[in-house]
Amino acid sequence: MSFDLLSYVSTSTMLKNKSRHIGENATRNVLLISAIASLGLTACSPSQMSKPLPAETNSTVNQDSAVVSESIMASPSVKRAVTSQQMMRSAVQTNIVRPSPRIIVTPEAKDNYQKNEANPVHRTTDMAVSTLSIDTDTGSYANVRRYLNEGQLPPIDAVRVEELINYFNYQFDDGKRMGRAPFVVSTEVVDSPWDKADQDNKIVKVGIKAVDNSWSQKTDKQSMPPANLVFLVDVSGSMSSRDKLPLAQSSLKLLTEQLRAQDSISIVTYSGSTSVALPATSGDQKAKILAAIEGLNASGSTNGEDALKLAYRQAEQGLKENGINRIMMLTDGDFNVGISDVDEMLDLVKANRDRDISLSTVGFGRGNLNDHMMEQMADNGNGNYSYIDSLTEAKKVFGEELAATFNTVAKDVKVQVEFNPDVVSEWRLIGYENRVLAEEDFNNDKVDAGELGAGKAVIALFEVTPKGQKGLYSDRRYTDSNASTSLNNNQNANELGYLKIRYKSPTGGSSKLVSQPIDKASYALDKANIDTQFAMAVAGFGQRLTQSDYINDWQYSDSTKLAKSSIADRPSSDADGTRRNFVTLTELASALKNSR
Repeated sequence: MSFDLLSYVSTSTMLKNKSRHIGENATRNVLLISAIASLGLTACSPSQMSKPLPAETNSTVNQDSAVVSESIMASPSVKRAVTSQQMMRSAVQTNIVRPSPRIIVTPEAKDNYQKNEANPVHRTTDMAVSTLSIDTDTGSYANVRRYLNEGQLPPIDAVRVEELINYFNYQFDDGKRMGRAPFVVSTEVVDSPWDKADQDNKIVKVGIKAVDNSWSQKTDKQSMPPANLVFLVDVSGSMSSRDKLPLAQSSLKLLTEQLRAQDSISIVTYSGSTSVALPATSGDQKAKILAAIEGLNASGSTNGEDALKLAYRQAEQGLKENGINRIMMLTDGDFNVGISDVDEMLDLVKANRDRDISLSTVGFGRGNLNDHMMEQMADNGNGNYSYIDSLTEAKKVFGEELAATFNTVAKDVKVQVEFNPDVVSEWRLIGYENRVLAEEDFNNDKVDAGELGAGKAVIALFEVTPKGQKGLYSDRRYTDSNASTSLNNNQNANELGYLKIRYKSPTGGSSKLVSQPIDKASYALDKANIDTQFAMAVAGFGQRLTQSDYINDWQYSDSTKLAKSSIADRPSSDADGTRRNFVTLTELASALKNSR
């Protein structure tokens, strides 16, 4: 009896040890198979993981699974591990070759835009003066157009209202030459179209258009000074898509057709390395230039070593006295040009700007468009920021507006408006959020401002609330007697404000000042100048895109109607078709208005 009991205990212990040994081995197998499976799953896309195994593999697995011990398969985790192990072994036995899965990663949108809060409404008795730098960039308009043509509303921060307004050509038939300034000035006061029923706000337009008695009065290429152009081209792998390097090459080819014998062009490329793809070459050697453009290929990472410095060295070598010396950076937004510190890069741009080597930026494509940096670079380089979304836009920038793009007739142009507190109770500047200057910056020639190109027009719009009309601010019980000086019975009582414009000649030196009063007389919008009406349509459109709190119930369709009306009244205002294209964009935005 004791012997049987001892045998039973001994036998039970052996079975337990064997079971524990089997469990430990199974656990190790589970861990091993799990690790292998994890690696395999990491390399597979979701669609690949969801595909069923081939029928022959399933058959082999079923046969092999039949011989697995039931004692081991009793554990679900062990069953999964062993089945996976058998599946891998059976794949080898049946000579099934599985290619490495192709990993397709959709690039994350990394477009970078500066966040700008809309300019606030100011009480005139607290702050009567608005000071700003002009803005002739057009990048925001073309970028907004690209978004709408792709079926989506643009990000709010991608919209700069002043760049939308100033994308178009304006005639300013009512403009007046101020002294010997190389521009005419047009001012007009009209009823605000987006008022509420109990409001009577006005819009003040200040327009400036470049004119000169010399070469800048004409925009044909023969009237331009000799040009020394250096193109700094991003040829990194991210530029390979059709809307990037290929479009940049087509743009450069368009420009090549505009070159003359007195012009020179250089091409510097950057990606994994930096090189001079084309040393300074005379503009009449078009075959050589076109061959260099055709030979550009996108590959490698973007890590050019001192690419920007090399471009400036090329510009210095071909420097043309009293000519145009400009670097044009063509990129999808990656600024790894050998200078990692932003301040150092901008300091380099400013230093060369002061040596009369300007810099413009041209953006292509999407995904990593550094809109903010491109605008900063152009602003600090006394150049322009453009965005090319099509060959048509390239033709406009590098062909039709070549003189305005490359030729400066006035630089460091600043606008200052002082509102009359006895006529205007409140005011706000529409757009120009990143161009606002301090009042004291106006007379400081060391403070940089925008450049005005040949034939170029710019508009600044202010919305004002006349004194006695309902505004955003409530009347004060106690008024600071020093905040406002009464102008009643004074000859200035009819002035809404006073306009000052300060500018420098293209060759620099001290700034010059011109000024004139702004009459308070206003007009109904449909009686206003055609250019003013169209600019208002664009301003309303831009503010609606940014979801402005100041335009009340104004809709995209309102911009459509106002723009169409202005074009119909003077068809010649749309000789290039850009205004009709704008109407199309307002219609697209209206269709997409509920998609945000």
